[in-house]
Amino acid sequence: MRTVYVIGIGAGDPEHLTLQAVAAMNRADVFFTIDKGEAKGDLAALRATLLARHVTRPHRVVTARDPQRDRSAPSGRYPGAVAEWQERRAALYERMLADELADDGAGAFLVWGDPALYDGTLRILEQIRERGAVAFEVVSIPGISAVQALAAAHRIPLNRVGRPVTVTTGRRLADDGPPAGADDIVVMLDAVDAFAAVPADGWDIYWGAYLGTPDESLVHGPLEQVKGEIVRRRGELRARKGWIMDTYLLRRRER
Repeated sequence: MRTVYVIGIGAGDPEHLTLQAVAAMNRADVFFTIDKGEAKGDLAALRATLLARHVTRPHRVVTARDPQRDRSAPSGRYPGAVAEWQERRAALYERMLADELADDGAGAFLVWGDPALYDGTLRILEQIRERGAVAFEVVSIPGISAVQALAAAHRIPLNRVGRPVTVTTGRRLADDGPPAGADDIVVMLDAVDAFAAVPADGWDIYWGAYLGTPDESLVHGPLEQVKGEIVRRRGELRARKGWIMDTYLLRRRER
């Protein structure tokens, strides 16, 4: 039976790769990659660097163009837009597995951060398995997530003693505000500067973009004092690179 490894490769630093990830990469015959366009060519380059540095056995790289995704859908239609996009990705992955991977072969997807945190690869592969046209088993290899890299870059623990940490998205923060009762909130996938609309008094923010890369950018401080700087810096970075990957922690000050 085919084996498909979903391997977390970290937030951007080549040294984030774990020994477990390296071992799994050296069991793969085929690496499947998605072309997200020229603007994100440096992400593809990092994957190529990891393969060249760590994979010592013969292997192939199969690349397909990423299906278009509607990122402008309003909140009410957003889950449906994501489901539609993931269905098109599932059809693409299914063809790749059927056409490019032998019945007893091993394939791998190298995913940013950790496969279990805001990455859809495991979910898409399960859709394909349920359809039954291509038989394979999935092995998930954890990686260092942007959340961990953010905390390390700012030299802070994510949690306070005996208290929970909430992980949410920029879209949910913009729509609903800070979750009720939450004092430590990690926000991912914020395309709308949702932090800027949070009532600033009483919150600190720890923000990071391109974590683990040479372009890493960090800001922290009282939200009311630094939110303007973060908005400005996000705009400048996005204009320069054509894309941005960032996350942040909102922490309510002790009362």
